[in-house]
Amino acid sequence: MGKFTSTKVFDGFSTVFRQWKANTTHCRFLHGYGVSFKVWFEGDLDERNWVWDFGGMKRAKTLIDGKFPKDWMDYMFDHTLICAEDDPALPDFRQLENIGIIQLRVIPATGAEKFAEYIYGKLNTFVREETEGRVRVKQIEFREHGKNSAIYAEEN
Repeated sequence: MGKFTSTKVFDGFSTVFRQWKANTTHCRFLHGYGVSFKVWFEGDLDERNWVWDFGGMKRAKTLIDGKFPKDWMDYMFDHTLICAEDDPALPDFRQLENIGIIQLRVIPATGAEKFAEYIYGKLNTFVREETEGRVRVKQIEFREHGKNSAIYAEEN
């Protein structure tokens, strides 16, 4: 018997970041995008014949970092500046946050590939718990805009 896959796109987020190690390109400067990400849900069907309830992020009982899933997505990606935890400018960004100029979010690393991996880790844990192991996140595609994206998927 095969597995079913469904997908959902989450969009409408305005996010600023930089890749501070990209010292030979303009990506080392702060720049922003209207970002989105697509989630592939894989698993067995529920009693409604759904892999994943497309409105499930709004109705979920399981939290991500103490927040409901949609609230977590807004907190992380909507009008935020995302900084790598090893960025040497992090103290400066913290100062901007302290005076109310930015909403700072610090994660292990930045860039489309690392965002896809970060979201995968958060959502896969959430989805497995929410569905009691019936569904997993198969992969995440993170889009900076219409032309650039990166996909993260773990090996089966």
